[in-house]
Amino acid sequence: MPLEYHHRVLADCDPETLYRILWLRVRVFVVEQNAAYEDLDGRDLEPGAELLWAEEDGQVLSTVRILREPGALRIGRVATAVAARSRGVASELMRRALERCTELDAGAPILLDAQAHLVPWYSRFGFEVSGERYLEDGIPHLPMRRSLESLGID
Repeated sequence: MPLEYHHRVLADCDPETLYRILWLRVRVFVVEQNAAYEDLDGRDLEPGAELLWAEEDGQVLSTVRILREPGALRIGRVATAVAARSRGVASELMRRALERCTELDAGAPILLDAQAHLVPWYSRFGFEVSGERYLEDGIPHLPMRRSLESLGID
């Protein structure tokens, strides 16, 4: 089966797909990064929250979550399976997530909290550091923002 990209609200995800998305998030954030934290934070259930994912042969390879916040959209829970890294899967999924954000609200800034070592990767998509470095679950993070102004668009 070829690589496929999807997006849905949580209520429209079939249980097996949702399980695979959540399994990947736990595998990357909790197991691989050794960060015990609550991935199931309730935000996937918020109105307008969407899950995006890349799937191949029934396996979720990469996933992203989009949340609506007052005056902004937020991308988070960006996770990619080890086997899919360096294949461009996450880059394509991020590109699609940004397109989806534009469909949802073309003028809204897009926010994310990047693990510090991934700042250069997010910068490739027009994100700029927008605050001070902080620790979350023992991992250095930086807030980032992508706006029309940061892209030089009026």
